[in-house]
Amino acid sequence: MEIVCIKSINSTHLFLCDQIRSGKIKNNIALYALEQTQGVGSRENSWQSSKGNLHLSFCLKEEDLPKDLPLASVSIYFAYLIKEILANKGSKIWLKWPNDLYLDDKKAGGIISTKITNFIIGGIGLNIAFAPENRALCDIKIPIEILVKEFVKKLEKKILWKNIFSKYMLEFEKSRHFSVHYEGRIFSLKDACLYQDGSILLDNKRVYSLR
Repeated sequence: MEIVCIKSINSTHLFLCDQIRSGKIKNNIALYALEQTQGVGSRENSWQSSKGNLHLSFCLKEEDLPKDLPLASVSIYFAYLIKEILANKGSKIWLKWPNDLYLDDKKAGGIISTKITNFIIGGIGLNIAFAPENRALCDIKIPIEILVKEFVKKLEKKILWKNIFSKYMLEFEKSRHFSVHYEGRIFSLKDACLYQDGSILLDNKRVYSLR
């Protein structure tokens, strides 16, 4: 996977999506920006960020995903990969279902994903140098370039979903102390049932994502 770094952009995610729709991108690529002015978060919310934070988007062909990975759970998969990299360097950041990176009880980052043609596009934002009010700052110092390279390296290993999910099952227990917004209501995750494809049961419905 080619890695490209640019100085500034409105949104790495929207840029990749536009390039794929127009047929200008043919191969897997990872794009990160030193500054992002109009970041996109989950549920089409804006992602407030600043220079020094991680603004990474990437696209890979569906055929290059692990063969057992449910498409509905790619956000969990991508998020857990970045979480593992951080954990191996001493971070206490954990993955709150389905796609938020938390430090203790505050959000430090998040993952979004979408599918266009035969590409899966993922986006990762992480507060490394700056955190908005009521948000957490990453608890370790790590150069953005190193973090991106290690993430891409993990992606290319095509680690099976079953291996990621077996560890995420334990991680999910931390999410039980939180609630989520879904279809205009708030649901506690205290008694949520986690299925092997990464979905949960909310109000007697299988929910794969909050976006």
